Order: sequence, then C-alpha cells, then structure tokens
Amino acid sequence: MDRHTLLLGFGLTLVLGAHVSWAQAISSPQDTLNQVDEMGRKQGYWKIIAPKAEKPGYEDGQLIEEGRYTGGKRVGAWKRYWPNGKVMSEVSYRMGVPRGEYKTYYPNGRVEEHGTWDLDRNTGTFKRWHPNGKLAQDFVFNTFGVRDGQQKYYHENGQLAVDVNVKQGREEGEMKRYTPSGELQQVAQFNNGVIDPAKSRFLKPVPEAEDVKVDASAPLAPEVQPTERTNAVVFRENGYNTLYDKQLRLSQQGEFLNGRLWDGKRYSYDANGILSRIQVYKGGRYAGDAVITEEDLK
Repeated sequence: MDRHTLLLGFGLTLVLGAHVSWAQAISSPQDTLNQVDEMGRKQGYWKIIAPKAEKPGYEDGQLIEEGRYTGGKRVGAWKRYWPNGKVMSEVSYRMGVPRGEYKTYYPNGRVEEHGTWDLDRNTGTFKRWHPNGKLAQDFVFNTFGVRDGQQKYYHENGQLAVDVNVKQGREEGEMKRYTPSGELQQVAQFNNGVIDPAKSRFLKPVPEAEDVKVDASAPLAPEVQPTERTNAVVFRENGYNTLYDKQLRLSQQGEFLNGRLWDGKRYSYDANGILSRIQVYKGGRYAGDAVITEEDLK
C-alpha cells in the first residue's frame, strides 16, 4: 500500500485525538487500537492504559480513558474513568479541543456537571449538582463564556436558594433569596451589578451560617496540595472547583480566588477514612465548622 492510499484510508475513518504521550498497543477484531501512522500521528481508536506517571492511583493494565484520534487530534466522544472504574467524564472533541456537550461525574457515579464547552469556556445551559445528587446551580452562559440570563442556585436539600437575572456577567433587576426551608428571605434590586439598598429588603433573618463575621486574623484557607485534583475539568484558579484527594474522597469544594479556596468547604478524614470534619471558609479565611450530616457520610 502506497503512502497516499494509507493516509486516505485514515482520513475516512472517524477517529479521536488525545493529549497523551504513551499507551500500550492492543488489538481487537472490531478495530485496530493504538495505531500511529508513518508520520508519527495517532490514528484510530485508542485506549490509554495504566501505568502512567502523571495519572497515579490506577492499577497496572487498568483503563484510564478511551476515544478516537484523527491526524493526532482527539475527535468525537472521549471517556475517562476514575481508578474505581466508574466514568469520570464524557467530553466531545473537535480537532483536538473540547467542543460540544460534556458531563463530569463524582467517584460514586453521580453527575457533577453537565454543559457545553467551546474551547476553554462554558456556553449555553449549564447545571451542577451537589455530591448528594441535588441540583446546585442552573446557569446560562453566552457565546463568550459569560453568564447571561436567569441564574439559579439551590441548597443542598434541593430547595431554591437564589434566583437572579444576570446580564453579561452582572446582576441586573430583581434577585430573590430563599432559606433552606423554602421561605423568601431577601428581595434585592440590582443595577449593573450594584445593589440598590433603597429597593432591597430582608424578610427573614439571615441564617447564622451565612451571617458569620469572619475574624480578620483567622487562618487562611490552605493551599491546594499536589495530591488534590479535579476530575476531568481544568482547575479554575478563579472560579468553582471540586477537588479530591488521592483516595478519591471529596477534599475541597467551592469558589476559589487566585488558586485558594475563598467561599466553600474543606473536608478532613480520620485514620479509618471516615469524614471527621468540615471546615467552612468565607472570604478566604476559616469561619467555623459545618455540621456533618448523614448525606455527607454517604
């Protein structure tokens, strides 16, 4: 077979590209796996198998991710797996970059995020769930990756927490805040991201957990450790992250600023691997401990 015929054959095959430098060759009657063409480009269906130094925690021979390449670039649907074998993410690629629908999952199999990527930004509808499976955020992003439209936040028990309209990344118009029991707590009016105190009022006292005044001398949130990682999404130095330790346990979750937890929770475990403490951070400083619920222990 001459070079032209070989390349034409690869061009007609639906394949995906990956950001990996090594994988063990495997054969299959349905497809030829882990092939490289004469120009050194990955082609066809690939399975990325452990061990890989940059992806610890997997047993030798365990599947890490799989999908198709064309011309050395990912295309179509790629799946990545947690070391426990459950799906970590399902991401659509076009010519090597994330474009289209994606889902990420917690290690227990529950969905964490569902949205649409265009390069490195979310576009269109976006949903995020709490670890207990309850909806946490229901957002809308414009084509530039900026929140634009009606945005909703939910408490961990599933009750609506905040309902607000956002215009090009800034709150605009009326915002309503609700207590975890579903009672209307606050009505506020915004103009280009700035609250109008004259048209805003509290109907219910702010719960103690939200009204806490953080001591300016309180310890800063600890730096993210090398052993802590996100699942399939890139760590957002400024934005929302869910981090796991090397045992795949939830370690940090919340809004980050300059790479450090700003508003969120940090989880600690005892020698037996049982959740023993949930530290709450506000404004980047320790604000107190949260009550550990049965849902937290699942």
